[in-house]
Amino acid sequence: MSEIPGFGERQGPLDMSRAATAVLDGAGRVGGWSPAAAELLGYGASEVLGRKFADLVTDAAAPEFSPGMRHVIRLRHRDGHSERAAVVVLALSLGGEKPDGDGGSSLSGVVGTRPARLLAMAEAGETEQWNALQSMLRGLATRSPIGLAIYDTRLRVVWTNAALYEEMGPADYAGFGPDDMVTHGVIVSPGMPDTLEEVIGEVLTTGQPVIELYYRGRPPSTPDRDRIWSCSYYRLEDPAGSPLGVCEETVDITERYLAQQRLDLLVRAGRSVGTTLDTRRTAREFAAVTTPWFADAVTVDLLETVLHSDRSRPGAVPEIRMVRLWPHEEPPAVSTITADDCPATVRPVHEPGLLTVPLRTEGTDLGIVSFVWEHRTDPLDEGELAVASELVARLSVCIDNARRYAREHAAALVLQRSLLPRLLPQLSAVELAYRYLPADSRAGVGGDWFDVIPLSGTRVGLVVGDVVGHGLSAAATMGRLRTSVRVLARMDLAPDELLARLDDLVTQGGNERAAVRIEGEELPEDEALGVTCLYAVYDPVSGTCTMARAGHPLPAVVDPDDGTVTFPELPSAPPLGLGGLPFESAELAIPPGGLLALFTDGLVQGRDRDVDEQLAALSAVLSHSTGTLDDLCDEVVGTLLPGPAEDDAALLLVRTRLLGQQQVAVWELTADRQAAGRARAGASDQVRAWGLDDLVFTTELVVSELVTNAIRYAGAGPIQLRLIRDKTLICEVSDSGHTSPHMRHAAGDDEGGRGLFIVAQITQQWGTRYTATGKIIWAEQAMPSVRRPTAFPS
Repeated sequence: MSEIPGFGERQGPLDMSRAATAVLDGAGRVGGWSPAAAELLGYGASEVLGRKFADLVTDAAAPEFSPGMRHVIRLRHRDGHSERAAVVVLALSLGGEKPDGDGGSSLSGVVGTRPARLLAMAEAGETEQWNALQSMLRGLATRSPIGLAIYDTRLRVVWTNAALYEEMGPADYAGFGPDDMVTHGVIVSPGMPDTLEEVIGEVLTTGQPVIELYYRGRPPSTPDRDRIWSCSYYRLEDPAGSPLGVCEETVDITERYLAQQRLDLLVRAGRSVGTTLDTRRTAREFAAVTTPWFADAVTVDLLETVLHSDRSRPGAVPEIRMVRLWPHEEPPAVSTITADDCPATVRPVHEPGLLTVPLRTEGTDLGIVSFVWEHRTDPLDEGELAVASELVARLSVCIDNARRYAREHAAALVLQRSLLPRLLPQLSAVELAYRYLPADSRAGVGGDWFDVIPLSGTRVGLVVGDVVGHGLSAAATMGRLRTSVRVLARMDLAPDELLARLDDLVTQGGNERAAVRIEGEELPEDEALGVTCLYAVYDPVSGTCTMARAGHPLPAVVDPDDGTVTFPELPSAPPLGLGGLPFESAELAIPPGGLLALFTDGLVQGRDRDVDEQLAALSAVLSHSTGTLDDLCDEVVGTLLPGPAEDDAALLLVRTRLLGQQQVAVWELTADRQAAGRARAGASDQVRAWGLDDLVFTTELVVSELVTNAIRYAGAGPIQLRLIRDKTLICEVSDSGHTSPHMRHAAGDDEGGRGLFIVAQITQQWGTRYTATGKIIWAEQAMPSVRRPTAFPS
């Protein structure tokens, strides 16, 4: 910035040492003309001496140049232009003078009645600017609201203005150092030196100014209350640039600073308190936000019932057990606090430096918060009380949310665990292991589920699903769908048909739910809409697995020979309840010892996780594992979910087995009258060969009845008898008919109708399943060691 003319000059433009001067006699003629006057107007002395000065004035009405007067007039310059000039008139008193009637004087030897005068002239603009600067300097010293102090090169006060004196209090500050003017002084601006003396020393040394440094302290005017100043420092230099000292400018910003700090505090509290739904962590977050910016220390005392997630009820209770949560990681202390210790309104208590505020929400007492100030003796102002109230209100909401969440989370976990399989069945067809990880975030538990369902013919149904949403509603929806899948699976439906039936149930349930209102309010959206599901049926006799999916991630299949991992392309279909494409099944050949990995998207998807990278990591773990399935589950979870899960994740590992030829016997039969006899003979021989002599008679009855029904009702198509020795003895008869037999009670005079009734009584269970070419009627008998008593009707 360019230098301001006249600024810093001790003499103004009209000072006699600088001004253009002219001496006028009593008649107004020029009797003296200085070189500065010649420079100002361009006339030499010879050109103006003896002339009337009024001839140089271009104003229409020339002023009377009376002694003691100041004028701004226009004078004619020698080159013809008009020059604005400031003029000061002084009376002259010379030797040989005689006083006149006006109290002035006249030049010696000059006849006249008016005194001789001295005119001091300067450019009017320069004079006005100099006067304004002088006025500004006087204002800074006497009227400015900004406190000013000047430090010499020894960093000691040599001058202060009136504002600083009034603000700090009456004292002689001359000789004080910058840190001596207040008590408890501290720089609050980050990244600055520890003391003002260091700051000012750097300014004096480097010449670099410091702008808006925030400083807190207690001046003599308010020794018991902190004040905040915005301080700026710049170096003072002489005309040669040598340092003379440092000027300090201070503005009291206490109210503005505190208002901003309180606002920032509330914003930080809203952002930093309640980041989790853990009550103790929430209390620690609250203490970290409020200390030391609002109070020197804070304690949070909660009712024990709050920590145990029970609803505390207001009432006159003589003693309440409370748990004190400290700001740090110390173990919580249990204390007994009376109800009187919970104030009903926000107010400071009688002890100095202490404020207790009740934790309360919706009329329920949760505890109290205590703020402590170590060196404070003055009462809290309205702004501080309002901030305390707002902070505690925020904490109350967070703790109440955590309490409610803990209760709901516990209930949801109980519900979810009750709905998920507790123990997986022990099956000959497969070896199983699983892991279920509930969400460990604010969202809580969700609706992921898996199931393993024993089916007829030693087959096994495998299902994984994912309900949209979290919490009790999602868990309840999951339980409803899991039950539906088990019911449909027991009907021996093919995977695509099972999903189609389940989709119909979901769609119908959503339509019915939308029409239901409770107490005038519509129920929320059904979380079953948009559910993903994968259903698979593995047959250990044929070694095939038939799968269908509704918007669910593809399973992983591991080859037992080389460890190759593939994600077989299954026909795609939308999630349940959305409609659109039909469901289709795909059949895969799974070699003995092959591994299936069924999982929900929580295992491989997340905000900060790439799906392709996660699937690659899953493939790497599955292909190189040599341990047990339980170990493999732990390895998969540890690799893909090393931290808390943001969504539920379910993993089901299935290692397939194949029933050997010694466990299965098959006969192809023709539809003639001798077929039943041949079937009975072959079945009894096979049962004896398996060492199951106790089952020969009942097996003959079952085979005879089922084959006879197939011949009578199925037509002329092929008939097949199959015996399977597993944990039970299974008899299956397949034919080309699509009509299912029904058990009925025969009347006393009926000649038939008792066959299936007898089969039901002597077997463990029986049923029908349909195939692409017909149906299969099957019956299971318990092995001799675990057979139930046979009950025949009397």
